[in-house]
Amino acid sequence: MIGIKSIASYVPVAGVDNYAQGAKFEKDEEFIIGKIGSAFLPRKDAEQETSDLCVEAANALFASNPELKRESIDALIVVTQNGDEEGLPHTAAIVQDKLGLPTNVAAFDISLGCSGYVYGIYAIKGFMEAAGLKNGLLITADPYSKIVDPEDRNTTMLFGDAATATWMGEDPVWALGKAKFGTDGSGAPHLKVTDGVFFMNGRQVFNFALLKVPAHLHELLDDSGLKADDIDAFCIHQGSAAIVDAVARRFEGEPEKFIKDMVETGNTVSSSIPLLLEKHVIDSDWQRIALSGFGVGLSWGSAIIYRP
Repeated sequence: MIGIKSIASYVPVAGVDNYAQGAKFEKDEEFIIGKIGSAFLPRKDAEQETSDLCVEAANALFASNPELKRESIDALIVVTQNGDEEGLPHTAAIVQDKLGLPTNVAAFDISLGCSGYVYGIYAIKGFMEAAGLKNGLLITADPYSKIVDPEDRNTTMLFGDAATATWMGEDPVWALGKAKFGTDGSGAPHLKVTDGVFFMNGRQVFNFALLKVPAHLHELLDDSGLKADDIDAFCIHQGSAAIVDAVARRFEGEPEKFIKDMVETGNTVSSSIPLLLEKHVIDSDWQRIALSGFGVGLSWGSAIIYRP
């Protein structure tokens, strides 16, 4: 059985003071922390590429798991929509070379945003089990600093750069349970890039999350034969403090179980859920966690992970 064995991350030390950004847009501390949820937004260096962020996270994973050898990696998936240069070749190929992984590795990208981690862990699990592979890396890196307009008050105060690396393998610490997914391409105009610049209709995205995510989580629990009481924590995409708080309230079942932790990271897109897992879940005593990612597409995915 393939599942999650370990997670490591890379969060750049440099970044943007969100209070300073807020002052420029006449937003006070209550708005920045209460609505946005982030006082600091990490930013990659100008010379760093997406693949470099991936390599930093993967190297942190190897360092914390000395039993995991580079030559044992036989699958590599990178979740990103902001890959190196123009996106060709695929970022996973560049990462394979920079990490010095063997050339018999299967390496490819998944072009998904904030739902990408949930999709990614199931994609790599299915791929590895179907092909008889043993050790895989699922890496998330979506530096929105490449595409966000610093003068756009709707986006520049939200997004931080980060990368995570998840070791997927046999005898997992966390096994993958039931999952549910969805897509509504009619909402594509609400989150898109045009001529290299990101646009977001914040109100539409907020409404989408509020209407879709709580109901989707309840459907997942019903399909799994579980109740909210059976879940130790809910790790949902950290889109903003307002979104996490609103979803928790709308879920109508122990909102205090919804983890919110983005003060020093911001919205890190596909990295937000694994950052929560690394910090709050992997080494915890919890037994069952619900995940939910949602955003650009529009796309969403929810899942249960559990200790086997």
